[in-house]
Amino acid sequence: MAATTLLVTGSAGLIGSEVVTALARDFELVYGVDNNQRKIFFGIDGDTGWRRLELEQTISNYRHEDIDIRDRQAMLSLIERIRPTHIVHCAAQPSHDLAARLPFDDFDVNALGTLHILEGARRFCPEAIIVYLSTNKVYGDAPNRIALREAPTRWEIADPAYVDGIPETFSIDQSLHSLFGASKVAADVLVQEYGRYFGMRTCCLRGGCLTGPNHSGVELHGFLSYLVKANIEGRTYTVVGYKGKQVRDNIHAYDVAEFIRHFFAAPRIAEVYNIGGGFGNSISILEAFEKVAALTGRKMIWKYTDQPRIGDHICYYSNLSKMMQHFPNWRIRRSLDDTLQEIVDRWKSHTAKPV
Repeated sequence: MAATTLLVTGSAGLIGSEVVTALARDFELVYGVDNNQRKIFFGIDGDTGWRRLELEQTISNYRHEDIDIRDRQAMLSLIERIRPTHIVHCAAQPSHDLAARLPFDDFDVNALGTLHILEGARRFCPEAIIVYLSTNKVYGDAPNRIALREAPTRWEIADPAYVDGIPETFSIDQSLHSLFGASKVAADVLVQEYGRYFGMRTCCLRGGCLTGPNHSGVELHGFLSYLVKANIEGRTYTVVGYKGKQVRDNIHAYDVAEFIRHFFAAPRIAEVYNIGGGFGNSISILEAFEKVAALTGRKMIWKYTDQPRIGDHICYYSNLSKMMQHFPNWRIRRSLDDTLQEIVDRWKSHTAKPV
């Protein structure tokens, strides 16, 4: 692409940094917005400063902007100045537990910050293609109403209508979301509305467990990354409810970035996709314990609390059929086993944590 500019918010985070790394060669300039709010939310273990440094040292056309997306004037001024042709909005407060303790911060980052980006684009670069990283928490706890059966190591979907996973047509209404889920619903609907109402090319990616070796995983956010970290460092991992058999589908950040590349090449208006690993990359906590222990040679240390997180999913994996239909040349290339190995190698090398 010639004379194009990519703006990535949350650029030092898992998905944002992967998008910068994977797509930088497609653009003349790449601007990243990230003020390391993750460190403020989660403490030193959530620090993404190491990843920002990697980007600045290895991506020659990368320009970092230390801006808080809650700062309306700063975001509007940035968008007016750089006039991006493409935007990937990854910045977020990502924990539904933390949202209950910090409701204003959660809503201001997730909903208001998204509005700043959308309105900035509408005013100064309405032709920009915008991809927003939403979440499967927009469905609230409604997936828990699907008939399930209990297997030795996981819960399984028993309803034939959903055996291939949760589709984009699943209701986001009349369910318990958590405040995090509610703020992400607000942003998700705004992204769709700027598409439908103003004709802008926008897309919501409702992610399952997005993962990879560049995740600064913490207990409140970053399932596989934190689980591996706990194993390697000998920490006690707390399993919260559902017998440790709750299921998540995991998708490598690389595959998310590659899907965004495909969407940029053939954008749509107000589109929504459930992006995750699907059934093939799904795993329960108990199964993850076994796989990680086999890779590290260290038995998992864990304890159990019977009270599940409010609004947490029992068994969730994404139905990828719509994505595959719209973009038949895209597919998941990083298997769950490959992803786990990469995460293990990263934590063992100590490059994902300041030492």
